[in-house]
Amino acid sequence: MALVQMNFESQYLGNNHETSIILPDKPRGKTPREFYGSGERYKVLWLLHGTFGDHSDWVRKSMIELYASEKNLVVVMPSALNSNFSNWPKFTIGYNWYDYLTEELMPLVQNWFPASARREDNFIAGLSMGGEGAIKYAVNHPDKFAAAAILSMAPRNFAALKDSPNERAQNSIDNAGGFENYFNSYENVWEKLRELAGKKVLPRLYFACGKEDFLYTMYGEFKQYAAEIGLDASFEEFEGFKHEWRFWDLSIQRALSFFGLDDQF
Repeated sequence: MALVQMNFESQYLGNNHETSIILPDKPRGKTPREFYGSGERYKVLWLLHGTFGDHSDWVRKSMIELYASEKNLVVVMPSALNSNFSNWPKFTIGYNWYDYLTEELMPLVQNWFPASARREDNFIAGLSMGGEGAIKYAVNHPDKFAAAAILSMAPRNFAALKDSPNERAQNSIDNAGGFENYFNSYENVWEKLRELAGKKVLPRLYFACGKEDFLYTMYGEFKQYAAEIGLDASFEEFEGFKHEWRFWDLSIQRALSFFGLDDQF
């Protein structure tokens, strides 16, 4: 595969931003002119990192480059700091990550690289914080993604946060201008899923979690809620795995199969 490490000035983030992109390799049976001049557009996976991570995590700590090579897949892995893939308008001059993906990075990649812009060719996935981002985009932008994979994460019931939010949740509440604004924003995937369940507008959804993961209880609560609201989603739990890269390397393979990417050549 070809691995691109791109740095450019982002309007939505207000700074230089770094993204890693995996691109399909030229087959040895084709000339460069034939391959690079073909005009072919490839399927794309938007792959999000977790807390404390950056654009390099998936390349350094998993086998995603191999899996992408086997499937002729473009993989886009942006950096997001610890932003929760949210807009932070009061951070310096504004760090609007939620808007950045759909309004800046996706148009850039889909016009500068051989990446398909068709909904049926675009998928989103992430681990931990990145899983929170993946479900957020899948629910709020269902027209852009055919499927989403949420690994070691699940939506939370915001109503339970009102009286006793942890520090991270409180920061998000303050950023939104108070609990009511936060509850009624794009962040509240729990409620939006209730509204959209059964309407056949959502991307196909895959959730996976290790049974030894510290977030497994939250995952289980959401799985029960999903059954109650009639959400069409796939769930997988794995024995012996914690919040760890061994699990994410395994579960991203399961996600790629769920996306229908097993036979791409």
